Amino acid sequence: MKILFIGDIVGRTGRQMVGRSLPRLIDHHRIDLVIANGENAAAGFGLTRDVVGELLDLGIDVLTTGNHAWDKKDGLVCFDQEPALLRPANYPPGAPGKGYGVYQTAASRSVAVINLEGRVFMGALDCPFRKADEILERVGSGHSAVVVDFHAETTSEKGALGTYLDGRVSAVLGTHTHVQTADERVLPGGTAFISDVGMTGSRDSVIGIRKDQSVQRFLSQMPIKYEVAKGEPMLCGVIIEIEEATGVARRIERVMELGS
Repeated sequence: MKILFIGDIVGRTGRQMVGRSLPRLIDHHRIDLVIANGENAAAGFGLTRDVVGELLDLGIDVLTTGNHAWDKKDGLVCFDQEPALLRPANYPPGAPGKGYGVYQTAASRSVAVINLEGRVFMGALDCPFRKADEILERVGSGHSAVVVDFHAETTSEKGALGTYLDGRVSAVLGTHTHVQTADERVLPGGTAFISDVGMTGSRDSVIGIRKDQSVQRFLSQMPIKYEVAKGEPMLCGVIIEIEEATGVARRIERVMELGS
């Protein structure tokens, strides 16, 4: 089984790049399931109903999110209404939506997807390590794969969760920092890991945002409104090859597609 995970989709630039690249990637690599982090897909911050629908129509099977999940009021209702949309599972009770789900591939293979958020330099959330234990007990065994999107700031926290879950899940994939790291590997217990999958948006930017605005904010320390950059689109992601009978990852490969 092959799963494609697409890194944080930023604004229209990122959505358009998914539309251009995804059909070819699915066909060329024979992808069985597509997961993407979409928390920045609506103008760089959050999601709307229309954007959720657009991304699912492009061929994405599961959408994960993170700390920007709640940035658009129009998108909040989607978390309770769209089964393919997840939010971090370690938000306290009362948050809309759900933090994990079980999905079927076209070949009727079962894939559990878990969305978690880190706590270092992030919000005061429930423990992602203990929440992962709780969810794994709930979803049980017998799935062809279990994939974790860990939306976190630091490589240390991401590496620690990868080690903690090694041998119990098929992949722990970091998101949030928008910069693709070069530490992809299969851990000793058979779990594929990367600190950050990267970003799908404008390469000619500061993590997807217009460069001039980002520089000005650092210079002035004033709350400048950010806008999504438009030039040099790229898609970052990883492809994980998983042994269906055991859920063990055999290979993880970085993907970077450049547009024009």
